[in-house]
Amino acid sequence: MTKFTFTEKKDTRSGFGAGLHELGKKNSNVVALCADLTGSLKMDAFKKEFPERFYQIGIAEANMMGIAAGMSISGKIPFTGTFANFSTGRVYDQIRQSIAYSDKNVKICASHAGLTLGEDGATHQILEDIGMMKMLPGMTVIVPCDYEQTRLATITLGDHVGPTYLRFGRPSWPIFTTGRPFTIGKADKMIEGKDVTIFACGHLVWSAIEAEAILAERGISVELINIHTIKPLDVEAILKSVEKTRCAVTCEEHQINGGLGDAVAQVLSRFNPSPIEMVAVQDSFGESGTPTQLLKKYGLGPENIVAAVEKVIKRKK
Repeated sequence: MTKFTFTEKKDTRSGFGAGLHELGKKNSNVVALCADLTGSLKMDAFKKEFPERFYQIGIAEANMMGIAAGMSISGKIPFTGTFANFSTGRVYDQIRQSIAYSDKNVKICASHAGLTLGEDGATHQILEDIGMMKMLPGMTVIVPCDYEQTRLATITLGDHVGPTYLRFGRPSWPIFTTGRPFTIGKADKMIEGKDVTIFACGHLVWSAIEAEAILAERGISVELINIHTIKPLDVEAILKSVEKTRCAVTCEEHQINGGLGDAVAQVLSRFNPSPIEMVAVQDSFGESGTPTQLLKKYGLGPENIVAAVEKVIKRKK
């Protein structure tokens, strides 16, 4: 059985910053735009080495999206950087009209997503962004789970053509995917099991790993699949796993409506109706607090995943 451990914690936003810097060395068409949050998005290294390809737009996110769309027409590959709330909710019209509708090659890179933004509170903790972005035709949506996967995802976007939403976060988090491949649209089966499938994304992949260890002690065999790409969804991986386990639990740092759970449930309802439980925020806004406090209060901890697994297994026929 695969066992995941970690020796270091690091924020996923730093994975983005490292990946962007590496990509900038490889591809001179990569440009970076930031809405007055260079340090928060860890874009400093790119800015220092490639000042002629870094554009500080200021607190003008809608303008940033329009500029990025225009730059893509000339063959540049723009990476925009700001908080997830400002990358989506504040500029949805500009993304829809100027980027998605005309299929522009713009990479919308969004930090401080979900509850784990922490003390900044509900106004900054966007929990609807995955749903907003995956509903846009042609938009790729990626939610990596740790520093290393975020770094690889960022580098991979240099060769990926089309509008993309890359979602990552603020807190230091275990690094546990070192050496594992990353392919857009290809789910990563992390643990093989037979009793239940857990589909997780983002920070909750590690929470699912912690839950799996508890469940293994109780004699429950978990198949854990990291769905780092919400769109395009790896339908084949979902169906193949649930055909074996006959039930599923989804885990995400997002509203229960519109996110990973909805996407998996849609696949199962169409092709293999099966019991499913969703660990997600239950139609509410967040609040100020530490990441750990908030994940616990809003039902996104390992203990909640364990409870969801035990519940869904009872529903199997």
